[in-house]
Amino acid sequence: MDYLWTPWRYQYIASLKSPSRCVFCIDTSGEHDEEDFVVFRGRSSFVILNIFPYASGHLLVAPYAHTADFQQCSVEESTEMLELAKRCQFALQQTYEPDGFNLGMNLGRCAGAGVEHHLHLHIVPRWIGDSNFMTISGETRVLPESLETTYRKLRPYFA
Repeated sequence: MDYLWTPWRYQYIASLKSPSRCVFCIDTSGEHDEEDFVVFRGRSSFVILNIFPYASGHLLVAPYAHTADFQQCSVEESTEMLELAKRCQFALQQTYEPDGFNLGMNLGRCAGAGVEHHLHLHIVPRWIGDSNFMTISGETRVLPESLETTYRKLRPYFA
């Protein structure tokens, strides 16, 4: 068996085990947005980079309110989430020129939610042939750029 060492993941994984901290209940000051990869703050929702992306540019839109139930979102929250998803798609199209996109929410553990207690919408750029042997058989993703680079590329579309 081969090992792919990812020591930077430990802090995130450890924080998920802590019931006192939700990864989507972000600091409201905005002081640490760049280091936390918060790309944009709206009135009721925000855009953040997925720190364990399926592809370069994998963005998440989440409401500030800590809820797992999409039905409980206000009209303002759900409308803003979808409008931000459209802005994300535009920014990703301009930056990466993908062949397509996956947009969606995994609501509940059985539906694949990694963070099941705070809903969030995934916007993932996709390319023809982007699922290769590394992801399928090696359970490893190969990303061509750092999160810092992705952040710098996408941030201007939300300024």
